[in-house]
Amino acid sequence: MAKQSITLKIAGKSYPFTIDSDKEEAYRLAEREVNNFLVTIKQKNFKGWNDLDYMSITALNFAITNVMSRQSREASEDDLRRLKQLESDIDSYLNNPRR
Repeated sequence: MAKQSITLKIAGKSYPFTIDSDKEEAYRLAEREVNNFLVTIKQKNFKGWNDLDYMSITALNFAITNVMSRQSREASEDDLRRLKQLESDIDSYLNNPRR
């Protein structure tokens, strides 16, 4: 896999990365999402908050989204397992000559 160097700018600071070339779009989209959320949360102008507070809330927001997404996928996987078991049960019933 080809590697490439990119620089992402988060909250006005540049961060260099060496990544797989096929992941650049994901990194750029993530950079945009973080910066957009930072702008949104900073517009609320919480009294006494500094840049670290805003970055902490931004990180928390993305972590919560990640956890909820993972939990949703786990629930979907459970549903899929139940459906496969039901399919197997129906198949066994329909193919049982002693009905």
